[in-house]
Amino acid sequence: MKLKYISVFFIVFGLSSCMWGVPEKQKQAITKDTLSYSYKIIKKRASDCGNKPDSECTVVKIKYPVFKEQQSLNDSIENQLLTLFLQRGTTNKSLQKLPLNFISSYENDKKQNANIEKYTLNIYAAVIRQDSCLTTLEIGGYAYEGGAHGADLTYFINWSTKRGGKILLSDIFVKGYKEPLNKIAEKVFRKDEKLADTARLANDYFFEKNKFSLNNNFLITPLGLRFLYNEYEIKSYAAGQTDLQIPYTQIKSLLRPNTVVAQYIK
Repeated sequence: MKLKYISVFFIVFGLSSCMWGVPEKQKQAITKDTLSYSYKIIKKRASDCGNKPDSECTVVKIKYPVFKEQQSLNDSIENQLLTLFLQRGTTNKSLQKLPLNFISSYENDKKQNANIEKYTLNIYAAVIRQDSCLTTLEIGGYAYEGGAHGADLTYFINWSTKRGGKILLSDIFVKGYKEPLNKIAEKVFRKDEKLADTARLANDYFFEKNKFSLNNNFLITPLGLRFLYNEYEIKSYAAGQTDLQIPYTQIKSLLRPNTVVAQYIK
């Protein structure tokens, strides 16, 4: 009988840490998956592939999770995948049509130039972490449609498991957070880049007006917020992506109480 009451207590107690604006006496991380999902794979090869392996011909691959009874989350995932790489002259309205449009683009280009290299589109959505408060996903992939090089992109979705919606920075930070958060983030950035506090950001970076600024591409993790800049966003293609990890210990005073990150704050 005691075990029954103890189990009920921990379930209720764990869920309470997801409720914004409701005082919590303690914080408890719950790492068990709470939303049911399965991965779906879509694959299409160009008509000229024949018996060639995928590595030697034009192939489209899409892998993503489909959540049970979570239409809003599924729509968000699909929309982000559809707009990850905007194709020339096409409007992709579904993931089923995306491979057809990409292959068609390749075949039309090949009619103009029989010697073009194979094209590639490999995109994915992957569940990173899920608990009773938070579901996080990585959306990314690689695309090549001719030219000097392809493109790698990575984005994140932070989803409120309980509320059923995307989590924005304004949902977890107090009002007026932007300027102080930027200052903290810039210190982390300069340390990572081995830049002096007074060094200008004009030469090797693409920040607007040479002034550091965070983007909105962030991931909520157990240790802090991870911001990611994609290729060409603040650096050249050769420099690749830039990761910026900001520990909760440095931004604790800016965080609102009782949000989805509360379970990670000690």
